[in-house]
Amino acid sequence: MSIKVLINGAAGRMGRKLTSLIEEQQDMEVCARVDAFGNEDEGFIKNIDDFDGDCDVAIDFSFHTSAPALMDYCVRRGLPCVVCTTGHTDDEKAAIIKASTAIPVFQSANMSVGIALLNRLVKQAALIFPEAEVEIIEAHHDQKADAPSGTAIMLADTVKELRPEAEYKYGRSGQCKRTPEEIGIHSLRMGNVTGEHEVIFAMPNQTITLKHEAHDRALFADGAIAAARFLIGKEPGYYNMEDLLG
Repeated sequence: MSIKVLINGAAGRMGRKLTSLIEEQQDMEVCARVDAFGNEDEGFIKNIDDFDGDCDVAIDFSFHTSAPALMDYCVRRGLPCVVCTTGHTDDEKAAIIKASTAIPVFQSANMSVGIALLNRLVKQAALIFPEAEVEIIEAHHDQKADAPSGTAIMLADTVKELRPEAEYKYGRSGQCKRTPEEIGIHSLRMGNVTGEHEVIFAMPNQTITLKHEAHDRALFADGAIAAARFLIGKEPGYYNMEDLLG
């Protein structure tokens, strides 16, 4: 039996990529393509509440502002949901967490398994080198809406778990000597860069650089598909890449 997937944000670049990859899966099918900016003549559904057909899981590649309405819909229908959007406000984050008490919710700032591995390595480096100065550099295409990326914040949060006193410094200009508590976070927006994240641990006598480069957006769709399969049959709860990796 095929897993029926509702794609929210189906008209965007990632939504279309996800659609094409699901169509290649033998155990999955797209049951609804939802997008407020989609053309109904092409089969898109403008309002998610207008779909009441059979569905097993929802995958969200829309925009962070849709989170409350999406969570309400999924809770009403008892649908597991994979949240792939970033840049959520505190209220939007709260809506996602609240929904996870009623349905399985998978959320990651980056759907790449490689990024999940990078995050593990960052934690290990932060443990081994507690005095290192940490700088994070991320680069994306020139149409990315939010800066810094959700992944950069996730990586910084991983370091901050071990350094509660850490303070995020977004870029630098003018007179601004570095303080020991800083985690520097810098964003580049240029061309058609899919996604690059670099974490630097600098010490007086050595520097360690951990870096991940995404070459094709398909890797994010692959991660979303893996997360959707993971959620089927799960109890209500809040899941992430660490749970998927085991």
